[in-house]
Amino acid sequence: MRPVPCSSDMDFGQSNLFGYIEDLQELTIIERPVRRSLKTPEEIERLTVDEELNDIERALYLLSSGQDVQGTSVVANLPVLMRQNPAETLRRVLPKIREVLHVAGVEMQLTAAVSFLTVLQDESVSIHTYSHSFLHIILQNLEHRDAGVSNAWLETLLAVIEALPKETIRHEILNPLVSKAQISQTLQSRLVSCKIMGKLTNKFEAHIVKREILPLVKSLCQDVEYEVRTCMCRQLEHIAQGIGTELTKTVVLPELVELARDEGSSVRLAAFETLVNLLDMFDSDDRRQTVLPLVKSFCEKSFKADESILVSLSFHLGKLCNGLYGIFTPEQHLRFLEFYKKLCTLGLQQENGHNDNQLQLQTLEQEKKYISVRKNCAYNFPVAKLLNSGVYTIQKELVTLLQDESLEVLDALVGHLPEILELMINGGENSGSESKLLSIPDLIPALTTAEQRAATSLKWRTHEKLLQKYACLPQIISSDQIYYRFLHRMLTIILTNNVLPVQKAAARTLCVYLRYNRKQEQRHEVIQKLIEQLGQGKSYWNRLRFLDTCEFIMELFSKSFFCKYFFLPVLELTHDPVANVRIKLCYLLPKVKSTLKIPTDKHLLQQLELCIRKLLCQEKDKDVLTIVKRTVLELDRMDISLDAFQKRFYENDLLDQEKERQEHLLLEMEQLEKEKQQNEGRSANINDKIFEKKRRDNKASSVLAKSMTLSSSGSSSGTSTGKEDKKSKLVRSQSFSTQALHPKYSNIDKCSNKSSATGYTSSLSGMGKGCMLSFSDDSFRTRSTGNSGNATFSPSSSLIASRNSFNSADQKSNGNKESQSRKMSIKNRKSNS
Repeated sequence: MRPVPCSSDMDFGQSNLFGYIEDLQELTIIERPVRRSLKTPEEIERLTVDEELNDIERALYLLSSGQDVQGTSVVANLPVLMRQNPAETLRRVLPKIREVLHVAGVEMQLTAAVSFLTVLQDESVSIHTYSHSFLHIILQNLEHRDAGVSNAWLETLLAVIEALPKETIRHEILNPLVSKAQISQTLQSRLVSCKIMGKLTNKFEAHIVKREILPLVKSLCQDVEYEVRTCMCRQLEHIAQGIGTELTKTVVLPELVELARDEGSSVRLAAFETLVNLLDMFDSDDRRQTVLPLVKSFCEKSFKADESILVSLSFHLGKLCNGLYGIFTPEQHLRFLEFYKKLCTLGLQQENGHNDNQLQLQTLEQEKKYISVRKNCAYNFPVAKLLNSGVYTIQKELVTLLQDESLEVLDALVGHLPEILELMINGGENSGSESKLLSIPDLIPALTTAEQRAATSLKWRTHEKLLQKYACLPQIISSDQIYYRFLHRMLTIILTNNVLPVQKAAARTLCVYLRYNRKQEQRHEVIQKLIEQLGQGKSYWNRLRFLDTCEFIMELFSKSFFCKYFFLPVLELTHDPVANVRIKLCYLLPKVKSTLKIPTDKHLLQQLELCIRKLLCQEKDKDVLTIVKRTVLELDRMDISLDAFQKRFYENDLLDQEKERQEHLLLEMEQLEKEKQQNEGRSANINDKIFEKKRRDNKASSVLAKSMTLSSSGSSSGTSTGKEDKKSKLVRSQSFSTQALHPKYSNIDKCSNKSSATGYTSSLSGMGKGCMLSFSDDSFRTRSTGNSGNATFSPSSSLIASRNSFNSADQKSNGNKESQSRKMSIKNRKSNS
């Protein structure tokens, strides 16, 4: 229909007038089915039932003379009738239902299958009565011409088999199955027989299965119809679990090998999946000699002629790698790894901008298949842990999957993202922390790209899950990287996103980033932005998110931290002009009060009580006032923890003390880092001065060497005396130089050793194994190198020693003057004393 224009633009010309009439006729046609759906008086009369009839008689009447919809309602109500009056229902209603089902439609048949199963689950009658009354009806409808109806009755039968006694199964189901599974029977009958045999294997002993069931299994595995071979192949897994390892190896495995080479692709696919599911039942020889060659063949054929197996192969990749772990030779391992890499990029454009199949346009069906393959590769990526230190070989594939255009791929990867990232960073046992961070240069851009793609899509659940998983990043990358690339992005999401779960996920992740931020200046900046842009924001929606953020702050931080930065900003919202904000605040006040410690926070408790009084006295909104009164009662019943430990609050106080200790540890580490940087700068300046002095001394030494060569014609006794003199003066000069320079460097060494020993030891003893404070961060990596003081200042010590050696010649030439000055200083000291 065309939109009706405004009155000022309406044209009452002939053509337009006829157009409006056509629109009115369309509206009339739309309304006609509504009128025709109304029942006539005769139809209403036929649907009317005498109200004086009881439930059994009403059911019989509707099954006999009612319409199909009424008969279907009776069948759906069968479990209720069985609970109310089982004897009469079995005697009168069930035979009528059996009679009606012969000519019933699909809807009544499906309803009956569900009702019969419900009666079994309700245990309204004994299993003997159920098998006598209901089992024959189920077996009669198994071969219904409609596949959906047949499958519904088959599901009911398979559930009934679990409850039936062994003898009943043998006489009522197994014996007729021998004839039903013959090649002369219909395709539907043979398919049903395959599924029933997979269920019966667990009900009988191994010798009965070997004698009566396995011959039928072999026959159906060689059926002329590929549908039957496929169905029987998928049941071999259940049969193998029922007959044990030995019979599986001698009977099932040869059948699987033959089916894996079948001409039908669906049969080969079923054989491959069954092999993967049964890997645990095969020993290492069977895996190496039988399963591995088949898997190799599947991988080679999948890209060439049988792409239908690609999706299944990528889906079962995790099971396959775990099952064949330790079987691969190095060459096979490398080949399989390359195969996985190819699957990760299947269907994507190459770097030159061309597709893999440049001469063929990918159909929509192919694209869906390729997306499924990449999604399965993403889902199975945690199998990378089997690579151990070689995990770096698939880092590029991780980045590719993170940047995949399909959100299905990203969604499959996100579920295990923390585990994957930790594996990638810490996978190499011999690589240091710094090299680990530098080993994936594209990781951070890939993570930001993935978040932006999820944010611009309509799949907000994927975005929410991604933001939740990004809370693991403090364990993976440095604090500065998180601050500049992720933390502000979380704040932007809270301020601009319209989906509440996404905003809450971003708020919690932001609080985690704040919790493990390493710089106090950055923490204060973030806290200020939270208070100004959320707590004091113009939009009431932002102020509500501020209260959500405060809940996460109370969860992740210590009580003292919350009281120091957020307690008063929260109380300011008691004056908020929007009632919903005040309501949410009232619900939060008990948690706020629980952060107080007496007597330290006595002034904050007074502020809280003052705000409560103002709300009670000044609140005009009835809903808010009701919640305030309820909150006041709850607050009165609360006990406030003291500064000292109390028995009833012991666990909570211990946890809070641990949080507070970790927060202080962050401050101490930041201070130690600053001191270390200052000391390193000071050491660099000293080294520069020493180097310059060394250069000047080298020049002086060369001049002195020339003069010593000219004076070498002296007497031998004089020469030996000169050498002894030179040696003694050199020793005195070195000791004096060391005494003069040592105090300064000893202070630096002490500071450095203190920073390394104190920071590292406290971080190890305090943080614990389960703490989220990651030792892969920058400061931990710096201090974890051991004696940083010795490592930092040992070069300067060597420079000092070398400088002393070069000064020895100069000291010799000035030896007489130096000795005279020392004698004079000694005399002066004696006279002064």
